[in-house]
Formats: sequence, structure tokens, C-alpha cells
Amino acid sequence: MKYITPAVLAGTFALTVAADANARSRDRSVSGTNGTASMHASGGCSGGSCSRNVTRTGPYGKTYSRSRTATCDQASGSCSGSATTTGPNGSTVTRQGSVNW
Repeated sequence: MKYITPAVLAGTFALTVAADANARSRDRSVSGTNGTASMHASGGCSGGSCSRNVTRTGPYGKTYSRSRTATCDQASGSCSGSATTTGPNGSTVTRQGSVNW
């Protein structure tokens, strides 16, 4: 199992904490000579936890997705997070880590 370094986790958390508490989503698509590729992203923060999910589909229908979550507990001075990536062939990689300040 691979682990996220504390610096990467802290940087990711800093970016997600800057988001509003409301859920956010984004949809994009691009058309080219090989077809259309699309992307859907959603996420938000609530109660000390932030999450983001992204799904990308290529012009040939192959799909890649990533889900990330970060949770902080200010009382204990710690944050933990995980990221799960699923590739176009169905293989999955999960990374997790934590940081204390």
C-alpha cells in the first residue's frame, strides 16, 4: 500500500478548506477528430470534512475516476485523507495518509 506524504496531504487539505461549505460541481466536454471527451467533478465541505469526485471519459468511452476525502479534527490537531483512483481497465489504487500539527 502506498501512502501520501504529510506535506502533500496538508497541501491538498489547504486547497479543499478554501472551498465553500456548499457543494460544487463542474461539467466539461471537448470534441475533436477522435470524438468527444467529457469530465464531471463534484465536491464540497461539511463538518470538518471535504471531498471531491472527478470522472473523466475519453473519446473511446474509457473512464477514469478519482475520489478524495480529507477530514480534520481541530481539537486533536490532526488531519487524515484518502484518495481512490480507478483506471479505465477497472484497476483501483487507494492512497491514505495523516498529518498532525
